[in-house]
Amino acid sequence: MKMTMILRANRVTLRPLKDADFDAWREVRVRCGDWLSQWEPLPPEGWGDPNGKRLYTSRCVAREQEARSGTAHSFGVFLDGRFIGEANLSGIQRGPIQTASIGYWIDQEYAGRGLIPEAVAAIFRFAFEDLGLHRIQISIVPRNTASLNVAVKLKLRHEGLALRYIEINGVWEDHNIFAITYEDWLQNRRYYMDSMILKLRSR
Repeated sequence: MKMTMILRANRVTLRPLKDADFDAWREVRVRCGDWLSQWEPLPPEGWGDPNGKRLYTSRCVAREQEARSGTAHSFGVFLDGRFIGEANLSGIQRGPIQTASIGYWIDQEYAGRGLIPEAVAAIFRFAFEDLGLHRIQISIVPRNTASLNVAVKLKLRHEGLALRYIEINGVWEDHNIFAITYEDWLQNRRYYMDSMILKLRSR
């Protein structure tokens, strides 16, 4: 199996975050804190500064271990070398289910430019063509119209509404469940290319 840990879409590049990315990561997280917090769970009590170096380093180590064990793959999203967000493939399950979930966030300054659909599509390609997964799920709060637009642009299938599914900023929020299977990926791959969401990669 070819494991490509640098993923490329049309405009963005994805790679695992490292220590040297901390300052850029923290700058975005602090500057966009109020905007991001409305879509994210509260940090656990007693963890200290959620944007601090200690927790960032611990998270990088944990995510490297997850990648090595095959349970998750986490990526920073970069535009022209500048850090602009994250996209993560988590909860990988093998056996007869072969599934995982994708989550993401982006710098408010770059929201609405179609960059997250590119990042997510790059992870689809990695998940289906390199990891051999069969189904990917994305869960979106109904009031998050920007994320709902991502699902529409990527032609994801709406599978239903999960009530009080994930704690978001202290509230148990409903989530729309969207999914794509390997068969859907094969059907939509050319659309992603023609729409400039993805570009052909060299093998």
